Amino acid sequence: MNAIVRPALARHFHRLAWLAVLLTTCVVVFGAFVRLSDAGLSCPDWPTCYGRATWPSAQQDAAAHVASEIRPFETHKAWREQVHRHLAASLGVLVLVLALLAARRRRFGIAQIVGASLLVAGAIPAYMYGHIGLAFALAGAGEAILLLAALRWSNIDLARAAVLTLAVIVFQALLGKWTVTLLLKPIIVMGHLLGGLATFSLLLWMAWRATDLPIRLADARVLRRWVIGGIIVLGVQIALGGWTSANYAALACGGGGWTTAQHHYLDFPKCVGQWWPPADFREGFVLWRGVGVDYEGGVLDGASRIAIQLVHRMMAVVVAIYLLWLALRLYRTPGMRGWAAALGLLVVAQVSLGVLNVKLALPLVVAVLHNAGALALLFVLVSVLARLKEPESVA
Repeated sequence: MNAIVRPALARHFHRLAWLAVLLTTCVVVFGAFVRLSDAGLSCPDWPTCYGRATWPSAQQDAAAHVASEIRPFETHKAWREQVHRHLAASLGVLVLVLALLAARRRRFGIAQIVGASLLVAGAIPAYMYGHIGLAFALAGAGEAILLLAALRWSNIDLARAAVLTLAVIVFQALLGKWTVTLLLKPIIVMGHLLGGLATFSLLLWMAWRATDLPIRLADARVLRRWVIGGIIVLGVQIALGGWTSANYAALACGGGGWTTAQHHYLDFPKCVGQWWPPADFREGFVLWRGVGVDYEGGVLDGASRIAIQLVHRMMAVVVAIYLLWLALRLYRTPGMRGWAAALGLLVVAQVSLGVLNVKLALPLVVAVLHNAGALALLFVLVSVLARLKEPESVA
């Protein structure tokens, strides 16, 4: 049997894809910095910041805008939120270019992508001028065109993956807007985090496929299944981490101490001095609450936050065991020892950072590194998944 020949990609497609991966890494890590430094609502309007494309330089510059009635201007925070938005917008443009390059030989491919992008772009001024229904209709129509194209096209030239990534980026922009307008609603904050990591995974997969450096193994199909399992359990844990952060439950069990001489309880591995403290799991995992509530600082009681923290810890044990087993499985596979070592070391580092988050009372640097560690784990797993292939059949 002859191998399937992939249509020639654009000359610099793989370079642009890797640039997009790098930029997505910056967006996700900087977004974690914005969230963990409590700067997520520092620009109460969207997509501007107190009516400016950048951000005001002084209090009096923001006072004239209606957004100042929603939230007082904070110079040291506003720049973080708006820089994050500009980074995300730059990524959107780069992903649009990738989609256009991938679909350039598809019938009406360019027209569909450009048309969908114009609809989404038109939704922004419609929203800014208060036409919420029109804005939602325009953005929804643009998303529908992109998703239909992704369903209809094959992926032999990466057109499906590229247009699907563009659709995810558009939805990410909506989640970013809702993060502000719905006042850090936990389900939106968690969804925004997962959307960023989904974008990263899609772009990374495309970058490896465009680079075309397969790892051919006889048992590649079996290994791919185990790697997909690793991505699933890691994804669940990342979602729980996002839920923990969005509900301000990271220190629900206590934090900032190493011995009982410093505090009256051990905050890890125990929780408020107990192995199984009172916890309200039902209330802790209510996904949708009322609109109009300001969720900054969290609205849950102690028992609900303890429930969230306990589930995050228990799932961390499951994920660590699975990924360490997977690292051992890869280590025993010829040609995979480097990836196996990277996976094992990252698991140990990520668990250590999680413990340090509690023991050091959530210092910003450690918390951001913990988010970056999740991204690094995802990089290893998606890279292995993208590169593993069975040996080519010969005629």
